[in-house]
Amino acid sequence: MYGVVSRVPAPVELYDALHAELHRRVEGKVEGLLVHIGRATDDGFEVVEVWESQEHFERYNRDVVGPVMAEMAPGPPPAPGQGYDEFDVRGLIVPSAAIYI
Repeated sequence: MYGVVSRVPAPVELYDALHAELHRRVEGKVEGLLVHIGRATDDGFEVVEVWESQEHFERYNRDVVGPVMAEMAPGPPPAPGQGYDEFDVRGLIVPSAAIYI
């Protein structure tokens, strides 16, 4: 498993719009994504995700998130690896999805 925390210094309304657009485009199906949590912060928003692998994360961000961000967010996109922290996932439980790892 691969965990990542992304911190974005932009209005939380941008997260809301991106989240809605991404959900619409992928019809709620994201290969390799186990959990996604978004939250407002004092200076923007934060996203915590757990993926089956780093490759799944990178492919989704390159092929889906990047193009949508380019359409919706002002300014240049962050460089790969910039704006997020990776973490080792020690356990994951999502009872409603019968995930117990």
